[in-house]
Amino acid sequence: MKTLWRHGDGQASDRAARLKELIRYATLAPSSHNTQCWRFRVTDDAIGILPDLSRRTPVVDPDDHHLYVSLGCAAENLSLAARAFGMSGEVTFHPAGDGEVRVTLTPCQPEPSPLFEAIPARQCTRTDYDGTPLVDNELSLLQAAGTGKGVSISLLTVREAMENVLEYVLQANSLQIGNRAFRQELENWIRFGGREAVEAGDGLFARSMGSPATPRWLGRWLFRTLFRQGAENAKVARQVRSSAGIAVFISAADDRAHWVEAGRCYQRFALQATALGICNAFINQPVEEASVRPAFAEALGLVGGRPDLVVRFGRGKAMPRSLRRPVEAVLIPAS
Repeated sequence: MKTLWRHGDGQASDRAARLKELIRYATLAPSSHNTQCWRFRVTDDAIGILPDLSRRTPVVDPDDHHLYVSLGCAAENLSLAARAFGMSGEVTFHPAGDGEVRVTLTPCQPEPSPLFEAIPARQCTRTDYDGTPLVDNELSLLQAAGTGKGVSISLLTVREAMENVLEYVLQANSLQIGNRAFRQELENWIRFGGREAVEAGDGLFARSMGSPATPRWLGRWLFRTLFRQGAENAKVARQVRSSAGIAVFISAADDRAHWVEAGRCYQRFALQATALGICNAFINQPVEEASVRPAFAEALGLVGGRPDLVVRFGRGKAMPRSLRRPVEAVLIPAS
């Protein structure tokens, strides 16, 4: 675990080794259920990030929105790491076929940034926060980091506004928990024990969600017994109310290019938060449930566009991490 969530030693001996290290940084990005739904293709002047559709989550993400957001998160990590390594990484989305996010690399002066430095420390912290408010300068930095081309961010820190968002989170959470297919899909991506997590290298490690590590047979029984609407809604409400605020990311258009850009914006936001000692975690239920999303958008006052991501933030303690697969598992071999 410690060797995964780390900075490299900067001693990559050749171009191939440096590019492999850039891909390792990219894989430290978040993805829905930690599916790691990406593949990487190295060419002469670029690294392409392609969707791995075998890792779709069709119940929680039927239109693959979160999948393409995840590609944007990985691209942002890769671009920040490239700059630190002395390569300018220009990110573009190519929509042909299943789509490709291409990071074109050109030499430049090495320029490590606070966001790059935060990559190994970033995590989705699924626990209670301490409720303390953020200061104006911190909110300004988060606002700037989370804004992009065709993507805006709304930071809600007034309790009344947060309670309004929570109402939709709980409504959508209830629908999800009541959906047998949703519960089954989530269970399939939980890694209940330490050995299982290491062997898979993906999925949601139970301890990262605040549950004890158990053998799979026991973890499945506990999940099926305890994962109930009342208890889960109470936990979500407590966690939101312990937060300093909620960030809503909004795209001007509802297409894959904007989803990728939303991922880049979220990743910068998360890394800026990490650099400031601020935690964050997704509460995406109202944008995941198609029956709730229009009313949620209307409550936000949106005319056109799409609410992409909903994120709570605040100060809290770090949690155990989910794992990542090795670079070799996500790298497309050269033909």
